[in-house]
Amino acid sequence: MFHQLALLAPLLIRQAVAVGTAFGYATGTTGGGSAAAATPTSNAQLVSWLGDSTARVIVLTTMFDFTGTATSATGCKPWTCSPNPQLAIDKDSWCENYEPSAAKATITYNSGGMAPINVGSNKTLLGKGSSAGITGTGLYLSGVENVIIQNIRITNINPEYVWGGDAIGIDGGQYIWIDHNYIDHIGRQFIATGYGAVTHTTISNNVFNGQSTYSSVPLCAATCNSCQYWVLILTGNGDQITLALNYFYYTSGRGPHVGGTSGYTQKIHIYNNYYVTVLGHAIDPEVGANVVAEGNYFNAVTTPVLAGVGAAYVPTTAAQASACSSYIGRACQVNAFSSSGTVSAASTSALQALDDSYVSGASVMAASAVGAYVQANAGLGKVN
Repeated sequence: MFHQLALLAPLLIRQAVAVGTAFGYATGTTGGGSAAAATPTSNAQLVSWLGDSTARVIVLTTMFDFTGTATSATGCKPWTCSPNPQLAIDKDSWCENYEPSAAKATITYNSGGMAPINVGSNKTLLGKGSSAGITGTGLYLSGVENVIIQNIRITNINPEYVWGGDAIGIDGGQYIWIDHNYIDHIGRQFIATGYGAVTHTTISNNVFNGQSTYSSVPLCAATCNSCQYWVLILTGNGDQITLALNYFYYTSGRGPHVGGTSGYTQKIHIYNNYYVTVLGHAIDPEVGANVVAEGNYFNAVTTPVLAGVGAAYVPTTAAQASACSSYIGRACQVNAFSSSGTVSAASTSALQALDDSYVSGASVMAASAVGAYVQANAGLGKVN
């Protein structure tokens, strides 16, 4: 139950196929399918294989370093907390347009972080063991379909700089499964969707570790909190995403941020995630957002759900959980809270928007079981 069978059933590592079966909105995703598994021997080969039009199963057995060359430029210092606030790369004149009063600063960043690797359709990118992945740059998916990213680490993308690069960026696409990965030390977003619709997508069993030397805290006061603010931002027009069984640790915002553009809408089902030491807010529903969050465990989360203009249904009582039956055909699971802020988010319009078989048929465990389950199953080395 709760996807254990899906994780364990195909555990035939010799075949090197993605382990388990995509669930939630990503149901039906097969990635590279039955293509012969192959391991790249160079950065250039990895880039070529990921970006071409051939169905592939790409197995990483080590870390691939795309740090690139050091680039010096004039940036700015938008935050003044202490110690170690992030500085900002002046991408698209961001400093002048959004932080005109910020002090200028000379910065040196790694160019690789600004040049993510393009990923084509029909790809499985699979790490072996717990020490495989990419450092110094991220992945970019645009208008693709049928992609699986599983059991890799993405790390060290200019963590000291805003606009230093995203770990995974998606601008339009469908049938995408991002599963059992470990993401940390990222300058910008861990996962970001652009304005194009990202549909039939599931983000599951990942570790989002926001603990960092550098603080990305736009809302900070006098003291930096050494945690990641830029976690997940889901803004595509028509995004349809399942966010389940993930471990959010030491973050301060955008867990996820949903919506924000007038006229755009998103459908996001958030369940059985474990939020620990969030020194700010977790879920942030803005204009256009339709969020149903159930069976999550919030442990030491200052603001579990930010008051926004988007629609969110986050049941905190048995009565609210039972009320789901009138909309999605089953009761929701109550969310659990420990040393966390209060929640008031019961917009039934979110339930109406997510009235589909992916949500009604989801296997959602009780929040009381989430902490132990996620800590034991999320991240690297669990499936391959």
